[in-house]
Amino acid sequence: MSMTRATPKRARISLDRSIERLRKQLSDLAAYLGKGIPTRDLEEFDQETERLIADLLGDTSELLDAYEYAEFGEAAGLVNLTDEAPESAGVESQRQRLLQRSRVLESCIAELEARRAAEPKPSQASRQVLIGPQVAEHMSADIRSLSQDASLREAGQLMEKWKLGSLLLTDNQAYVGFITDAILARAVVAKGLNADTAVKVCMRRPVVAIAGDRPIIEAVRMMKDEATRHLAVTQDGSIIGVISVSNILRYYSGVV
Repeated sequence: MSMTRATPKRARISLDRSIERLRKQLSDLAAYLGKGIPTRDLEEFDQETERLIADLLGDTSELLDAYEYAEFGEAAGLVNLTDEAPESAGVESQRQRLLQRSRVLESCIAELEARRAAEPKPSQASRQVLIGPQVAEHMSADIRSLSQDASLREAGQLMEKWKLGSLLLTDNQAYVGFITDAILARAVVAKGLNADTAVKVCMRRPVVAIAGDRPIIEAVRMMKDEATRHLAVTQDGSIIGVISVSNILRYYSGVV
């Protein structure tokens, strides 16, 4: 099976959204300290956290190194917490290692909050242009994709596995289109295409995209105009996520 999840180049969504994601991760960590029931094993949580820190702060960030050291109880000195540094490696309890993970995540949040505070304040004119929630705040940042040469069967299996209504398609260099559950239904059921047919035969191209800093209502209008239920979300020319009708409905159901 040929697939990829990488974006053409690393991109960042809004600082507010990034801080929110880190706070959620910090909240989930509390379960391993007895403040709730973990929803996944600790190894999976650590891998997820490392990817998140790399995405938001860069894969050369000292805080990423600090988190990896925290898994072995050696992170305190890396994040200016020398009072909590262990006397010797290998003797930290599990609880101490969890607490060090927590300190690293708090440092990540503090770093992003400092960046946010240093950003220039938007002018009154720009605040008037962008009224309401932005697309990037309600998109799915976990990009799932598949080679355009993969089969319709593979696309359907991945959508079922990941519980998604669409996949981005690539030519191994860039995103070139979408395949959706509706297109699959039309292709296989209505048109009678063989399930081994390549998805590129019936994919939607080119990718319909919207900038992440645009208001949600603009995404609604674009979906209507383009007759699609899924939009790629971009920042600085790179795809950073996907927003679907279900994302928008979840937002509005929480508002009205």
